[in-house]
This record gives sequence, structure tokens and C-alpha cells, in this order.
Amino acid sequence: MLNTYYTVKQQGMDEITIQKSRFIGYVKRVETEEEAQEFIQEIKKKHYNATHNCSAYMIGENDHIQKANDDGEPSGTAGVPILEVLKKKGLKDTAVVVTRYFGGIKLGAGGLIRAYGSTTSQAIKTTGIVKRQLMQGISVKVEYTLLGKLENELRQSTEFILDDIRYLENVEFIVFVKQGEESQLLSWITDITNDQAIIELRDTKYMEIDVEDTAS
Repeated sequence: MLNTYYTVKQQGMDEITIQKSRFIGYVKRVETEEEAQEFIQEIKKKHYNATHNCSAYMIGENDHIQKANDDGEPSGTAGVPILEVLKKKGLKDTAVVVTRYFGGIKLGAGGLIRAYGSTTSQAIKTTGIVKRQLMQGISVKVEYTLLGKLENELRQSTEFILDDIRYLENVEFIVFVKQGEESQLLSWITDITNDQAIIELRDTKYMEIDVEDTAS
């Protein structure tokens, strides 16, 4: 599993008009090629009367699934520019469909490439990008007398993520820390609780952090 990677927030869209043609960009996070194809067909059905529904997607840890479809536009002027935006931004597990309603003015190959690329970038910006960080889950159990102090310290921390508090016989905090930094959390907890905590490793999971953009 990758320690970190970038993808889009679940789903979104945006629209721009270029030389009277409407370009509507749809973006969705997908984890399999089947999901990507279902998404593409869903948009095609929604815009069955559009001039074109061009698409591209990139899936897998090593981007081993990459597909682009021009859907009737001149070869290389639609699907590939969409895919190139995904590559430039380093987005994994992402599918994009750009629907075009022709406005009567031909854009030429260069114009089409710019239009499909710009629509994709705008739709991704509107949808939002997240950094997915693989983190180690840790259970911290303490007496209720330490609840307020430990909760306050965890909520103020910029290094550790407080995911859940469970009120059982003792209070249990579920905390996440970047892999490789577990010892720092253990020392920190030990100091705060005066070594009065029961600490256990839990499962790892991806935590998501919003980012502005990934393109250099």
C-alpha cells in the first residue's frame, strides 16, 4: 500500500463555455475499471443528446489502468488531454467525463485540446483534491480522571489525529499517527499520562487531508 497519494473528493462537476460550445466536466473517485465505466455510461445516458461525451481515467497504485476516449472528436484532441491533466496533477483512482454541446464554431485541434484540458482542470478544482495518508491506528485507554487533559492535548496536536472517543469502563481514545512516527506518540502519551495509559496498536487506514492543488 502507498503511504500517501492524491485523488479527488468523491464527485463533482463544473462547466465552461468556449466559442459557444458548452463543455461540462464530471469528476468521480473510482477504485476499479468497472466503476469508471459505470460512471461514464451514467453521464452518457444523462447527456444522450450531447455532441460528445469524452472520457479518461487512471486507476491503481502504479496507475496501471489508463484509458482515454475521444468519443468522435478528432483523435488525440479530447480523451488524451483529459488524461494528461490527471497525470500532471498525479491523481490516482480518478475518472473524468467531459460532455460537449457543439455551438457551431469549430475550434481546431489545438483549441479542442485546450478546451478539454481546461474543462477537466476546472471540474477537478471545483470537486476538490485530497491527500490520502496511510496512518497507524493506536488505542489509548486511561482512567476517567485523565479524560479532559488527554482530550484537550490531542485536539490541540498538529501531529496526531483524534478519530474517536469510546466511553467504556475506562475511556478509550482512538488516535492515528503517520507510519514510522508511532514511537513519538507513545512517548508523548506516556509523558502526558505519567505512564498511566494502556496503549495498543490497531489497524492502519487512510486519512484524508484537503489540498489546494498538486500540479507544479
